[in-house]
Amino acid sequence: MARGRRPRVLSEMGLAQRNIGRDGRAQRHRRRLAIAAIVAVFVAPLLVLAVWMQHVVGARTGIPGYVVRVALPDGAMPIGLPPIEGPADASRPLVVIDAGHGGHDPGASGAGGEREKRLTLALALAVRDALIADGRVRVALTRSDDRFLVLQERAGIARRLHADLFLSIHADAVESGAGDASGATLYTLSDKGSDAIADAVAVRENRVDTVNGVGLGGADNAVSQFLVDLSQQRMRAASQAFATLIRREGQGRIRFRDVPVQQAAFVVLKSLDVPSVLLEAGYVSSPDDVENMRSRPWRDGFGRAVAHAIEIDLADQAAGTSATAGL
Repeated sequence: MARGRRPRVLSEMGLAQRNIGRDGRAQRHRRRLAIAAIVAVFVAPLLVLAVWMQHVVGARTGIPGYVVRVALPDGAMPIGLPPIEGPADASRPLVVIDAGHGGHDPGASGAGGEREKRLTLALALAVRDALIADGRVRVALTRSDDRFLVLQERAGIARRLHADLFLSIHADAVESGAGDASGATLYTLSDKGSDAIADAVAVRENRVDTVNGVGLGGADNAVSQFLVDLSQQRMRAASQAFATLIRREGQGRIRFRDVPVQQAAFVVLKSLDVPSVLLEAGYVSSPDDVENMRSRPWRDGFGRAVAHAIEIDLADQAAGTSATAGL
């Protein structure tokens, strides 16, 4: 009897040990859950308090309680240059056309939801297409899609490409209640803006820049100032002549304001080496102007008129008969 009962006793002992092991694991699991619950009870209120304190401190001090990090391009590295289109002959003159605004900068907005950045790009493309169709000059766009460029980059593209002409296209707007305005306006750089450039160049470190190919390095301040002033006179005259050509060639196709050619200190025009004009093609706050700028036939006529003015100006430059020849 004793021998026959021994296996049964051993089996019951093993079963009891397994039950004890399972109970131990269950108890440890319950302890972990209890500890996690206790930690949550104390930590959760602290997290809520921390978030609330960040909100309160940020609201009172103007300092946000959080930090958003955005990767930006290296400011020391210039942006890539756009392609040059038109004749493959590198000796042909080059015009750079700048479509204003773009990317996260929509520019002016109209009552119907029109965005300046879209209208300016469409107009710039119309001018480019007309120039390519004629095949007389080369052309590059500062942007051919919806991207953002800082103002200095736009004129910088023209300088780096050694352009012979620079045209920036925009569309103006007036605030609600400020009256009605419509029509195109041509702007060249003002004397005030030119003086600021002259001062900046005169004190530039080591005076290593060039003006119309003349190195300023090694020249004293008086000589540097004279070269800058002379260059500004030439560029202002050349820009004024270009604006006058656009006005002339646009008659019958582009409706201009009563004073079609004006001067202003636009940053995008602050280029020493390239004749530059900013063309406000119309007003996004004017229904008539918006209707024109959204019309493909009107844009085609606009493009042909501006392209013809560009071709005449560059031909005059090549022949030495532009307004700068007498300076």
